[in-house]
Amino acid sequence: MALFHRATISPTKEALIAEWAPTQPWGPPADVPTEVIGSYRFDDPEGRVGMEIHLVDAGGMLLQVPLTYRDEPVAGAQEALITEMQHSALGTRWVYDGLRDPRLVVMLAAVAMTGQGEALGMAVYDGRWYIAPTNVRIQGGGWTQERVPVDGFELESDEASKSVLRNDRFELTVFRRPASAPRPAIGLTATWDGQSDPVVLAEVHERSR
Repeated sequence: MALFHRATISPTKEALIAEWAPTQPWGPPADVPTEVIGSYRFDDPEGRVGMEIHLVDAGGMLLQVPLTYRDEPVAGAQEALITEMQHSALGTRWVYDGLRDPRLVVMLAAVAMTGQGEALGMAVYDGRWYIAPTNVRIQGGGWTQERVPVDGFELESDEASKSVLRNDRFELTVFRRPASAPRPAIGLTATWDGQSDPVVLAEVHERSR
């Protein structure tokens, strides 16, 4: 479950994406306006790291922007740090490129393989619990019930259209610029309001052993 707070944040997520994305190989030109369509989240098994993947329209081009929000800086991860965010309820949050944060990569691989693990958004207001839904709907799966490790991924390439990560068993391809395509045998797709044809967010292949 992802717990949402009634809070103000600075910079806003929309603003930091608009500033950071054009500096990346997969990002739009700096003069192209960006608009966040929606997002999906994962739960941190240890309950400390916020994990959110934004889908963004950049002048008609679809971008996938994974971010993590941490309560302290990660040692040795300065290259992955995007900015510091001030959150009126949680204080200072350190925002990282999600594909360079091992916690998000573990959850992305697991959800892509099994279809389990998308966080349900909830919020407390005036002492009552409310659902805080997103318009983005994801669907994963395709892996068997065999128990396998989904940690140890290393980012091998981060190019204009896709990023490739590998561990000793799997190759995980994350599409920075997702597009409509047939559903992969093992992978993650999304639909949202106005987008009924699934777009492919990620796919997983077992490496030759």
